[in-house]
Amino acid sequence: MRRTSVCAAAVSAAVLSVVSPVSAAPSPVQSQPDSTQVNRPFERLIVGYKPGTAEASSDTAASDDVKNKGKSVHRRMASGAVVVDLGSKTTNAESTIQAFKADPDVAYVEPDLLMQPFADPNDTEYSRQWDLFEATAGMNVPGAWSSTTGAGVTVAVIDTGYVAHSDLASKVVAGYDFVSDSARARDNNGRDSNPADEGDWTARGECGTDASGNPVPAADQGSSWHGTHVAGTIAAATNNSKGIAGIAYDAKIQPLRVLAKCGGATSDIADAITWASGGTVSGVPANATPAKVINMSLGGQSSCSTTYQNAITGAINRGTTVVVAAGNSNMNVANFTPANCSGVITVAATGREGNKAFYSNFGTRIDIAAPGGETRRGTDTPGTITTPENGIWSTLNAGTTTPGAENYKPYQGTSMAAPHIAGLAALLVAKKPSLTPAQVKDLIKTNARPLPGTCSGGCGAGLADATKAVNALDTTPPPSGGLENTTDVQITDLGTVTSSITSTVTGNASSTTKVGVDIVHTYRGDLVIDLIAPDGTAYRLKNSSSSDSADNVVATYTVNASSEVAAGTWKLRVQDAYSGDTGYINSWNLTLR
Repeated sequence: MRRTSVCAAAVSAAVLSVVSPVSAAPSPVQSQPDSTQVNRPFERLIVGYKPGTAEASSDTAASDDVKNKGKSVHRRMASGAVVVDLGSKTTNAESTIQAFKADPDVAYVEPDLLMQPFADPNDTEYSRQWDLFEATAGMNVPGAWSSTTGAGVTVAVIDTGYVAHSDLASKVVAGYDFVSDSARARDNNGRDSNPADEGDWTARGECGTDASGNPVPAADQGSSWHGTHVAGTIAAATNNSKGIAGIAYDAKIQPLRVLAKCGGATSDIADAITWASGGTVSGVPANATPAKVINMSLGGQSSCSTTYQNAITGAINRGTTVVVAAGNSNMNVANFTPANCSGVITVAATGREGNKAFYSNFGTRIDIAAPGGETRRGTDTPGTITTPENGIWSTLNAGTTTPGAENYKPYQGTSMAAPHIAGLAALLVAKKPSLTPAQVKDLIKTNARPLPGTCSGGCGAGLADATKAVNALDTTPPPSGGLENTTDVQITDLGTVTSSITSTVTGNASSTTKVGVDIVHTYRGDLVIDLIAPDGTAYRLKNSSSSDSADNVVATYTVNASSEVAAGTWKLRVQDAYSGDTGYINSWNLTLR
């Protein structure tokens, strides 16, 4: 008999101190932290001279040495180290640092970083943002801000466009209106360079009828200003004594309008995905500020179309992470697109108690859960707001049809959960710009924490933890190294399948070759997983187990493949050893060096 079990894996990192013997060669000059990894500007360096050198004891000698390197001494510290003025604020002083590191009299050199108190932002609505900071079901965002705030990253919000709001005005870069139907667009000219939200209000029955002949919508609906609410969660201005705090508050927002009266067309949305990521769209000027992250809080009930998949694959290949809301029908996400497309990060919603939100879609295609809020209980009358304190507060507008006064309101939905993950993706990419979309996805999933409450049907890797994911960049290398296969491969019951990656890396593979695996399966104990080298040598990654009844395999394995030539075709081989459960290879990646 199989025994039901629950396994939680945790990865911890140890900080090692290396002590050299007296007879060893001199240690290299230290520079910690590396200024290329510093997210905030600094204007001084701290330079420590070796004991016995003239600079260590003489202010004149130290001053002369610093002047020879084109800088000036600010003061000497109690430790004997010298504080050096750079002359201006910067985030990268590598040339000066290298000059000191090359000096045999220098023991260490490092940026004189400005620390910030771990205090709450002074935004007036911040106390309502339980989704960012509460211990039970918040996303643990404040702890990430000490090392990254999203600077240098553009996040495209493919949605209803943008309605002016002072808490976002400084964050918005040029976007585009992709609504090609001028009647639905309400601006009378179809596509144009103005992504302003013209309002998506509709009268009862204005959008036709459903399969049962009922009017769509069933009742008059006011404008949602949906895109502006999403944008605020990602990057609202922070510590500006007003409104809310954005998760990646130094990132930029690129509003792309695709949703208007009665929704949005797949063709328009696909073009927006392509353009946002730096691709070419006929008749549309080139995107001057391509996005590294795309948020799509939209979707419909359908399989993933070729149109969507081609656009998404193109965006990912251009280096853009694509985040998609799972949907609000309390159904299996496998039936909702673009959340069911390959390569995206699919996000389910949780409530304030840490349970799956009553409306959220679920299933094995969910990658991660994030706060989506509940402005009412599942048993309350639809359309009512009975628990606004449990919703997601963000930037909005008071206009019922056309724009009115700016305000802040709580919403609920996987539409609110997705921008939490888009914001986290921006934090990660800002800290390490070389991250690939696969690496971003892996970091978010492998550093999630167990869902505090319950989720029937599958909520992915758990609840996203921003601080843990950001800190992982300091302790573990990204898993994929740019070698990845995101094509789904169905795992045959009681059968064996493979998925291939072709490498052109020269030399031999590493003794610490990393294999990142993301397999969706309803009973992972069924699976035997091997890495197959180009010469056919098999490296066992995972054995089957009749007692491991948990869903999915999301893990990074380390193998000693140093005897293997790195170039060639590597395969992930998956064998299903038991009958009765099914799944597929979602993606896998390979780091050979």
